Amino acid sequence: MSASKPKLQELSEQYGMSCEEMMEQATFDSLAPSICMNEDCDYTTDMEPDQSEGWCEVCGTNTVKSILVLMGIL
Repeated sequence: MSASKPKLQELSEQYGMSCEEMMEQATFDSLAPSICMNEDCDYTTDMEPDQSEGWCEVCGTNTVKSILVLMGIL
């Protein structure tokens, strides 16, 4: 989970919300804030809450994870 911490911080900064606010929103919505897990990429988008291998439009890889997956909720 420690590798996810910088990505969670980046996601929080880009969305302008705390991790708790993003988790709450994602719990009650059909989309969740998501981020590419590649080290040199910080692409963010909204994806399904259970997404663990979403497509990154910047890297061209299936490395985008939702906040609920990053937090270990799903």
